[in-house]
Amino acid sequence: MNIRKLITVCLLGILSCLPGKAQEEALVAPNDSVSSLLNKLYPDAANLSAHMNLEFYTSAAAYFTDEKFEEAAFKINRVRLEILGAFSKEFSWHFRQSFNKYSNPHALDNLSSSIEYAYVNWKPSDKFNMTIGKQFVAMGGYEYYLNSNKVREFSEFNDYVAAYQAGISTAFNLTPTQELVLQVTNFRSGEDKDMYVYGRPEGIAQAKAPLLSSVNWNGSYADNTIRFRYAASWGQQAAGKNILYLTAANIYEKGPTLVYLDVMYTRQGLDNHCSISEMQGAMIENPVTAQNTEYLAVIANFDYRIHRHWNAYIKGAYETAGVYKANGHFEKGLYRTTWNLQGCVEYFPMENSELMIFAHLLHKGHKLTDRARALGAIAPDKQRISIGLVYTIPVF
Repeated sequence: MNIRKLITVCLLGILSCLPGKAQEEALVAPNDSVSSLLNKLYPDAANLSAHMNLEFYTSAAAYFTDEKFEEAAFKINRVRLEILGAFSKEFSWHFRQSFNKYSNPHALDNLSSSIEYAYVNWKPSDKFNMTIGKQFVAMGGYEYYLNSNKVREFSEFNDYVAAYQAGISTAFNLTPTQELVLQVTNFRSGEDKDMYVYGRPEGIAQAKAPLLSSVNWNGSYADNTIRFRYAASWGQQAAGKNILYLTAANIYEKGPTLVYLDVMYTRQGLDNHCSISEMQGAMIENPVTAQNTEYLAVIANFDYRIHRHWNAYIKGAYETAGVYKANGHFEKGLYRTTWNLQGCVEYFPMENSELMIFAHLLHKGHKLTDRARALGAIAPDKQRISIGLVYTIPVF
């Protein structure tokens, strides 16, 4: 067997292990950098491709609590490897693994928790495509879909969403500017004890079909200057306990300016985001997972490309956490509000965006209500000053 056939067989062998598609950005799109290795070996095979990208993100940061200096340290924020490509005109595939996550296998989807993508996409026409495997949950929002190497600090809402799940989705291009996505995925990857900070409450039976269904509409207007990404997701957490997500992005992008406003809301029969459950302090003898919780986030961002090598942005997020129906020692009402304020300057020394150096400021402030204090909750303000480097390396 010659070397070309050997490489092809190895890559297709990798492919055979991969189910799924996602809508989050690839680290480096296939046509953004170097040619595919298979394209070099088979220049006439236009529909056969394979690309490998390595993402490296490191920073040095000083941390403060209530404006008092706590510590300064270097950190390897993210190392990820992705392989993506196509083996025909109709079929493409994507695999991505993070080396900053635990590699223990999840009980439900039988896949390591460090695997973010493992999917195959079938696109028989320009109007329809189907994705099978571990993929991005099709919610709305703009920050939610951003490649995480472009986000110095996510809102707490997006931090708590289990965004990568095994399942199936179909996308219909209703018009060149309108897309409808229907998706069914697992709600969780592992057991309930892994999902909730104090496990599933006693007396509540495990869900027999822990699935999450999503409807996602994406539209663009005015020559793609104005875009919308709206979605509704509903799933079963446990017997008699359901979860609802209503998420939306409103985006304006023209020339050097990018502005977006995200509105994210969820009602949870069991406290999946865990923020209210974690408010229970030492005065609560037998802490339990909270029930009937709700969370809201409003995220506003303004980006401006000052120069082809320089970008700056400011971002703010306002978030609330509450209980919509009393249960146990959790009263009905608001428990906490959070302000997340950020400013960042980014420098791109190369003509492309694969290498970036940044300086970033963060202030996160919390305000607890009397209900939260009655649980023994503590929520000091946090600040961070960081400088760092992001490099996405197109291996081939």
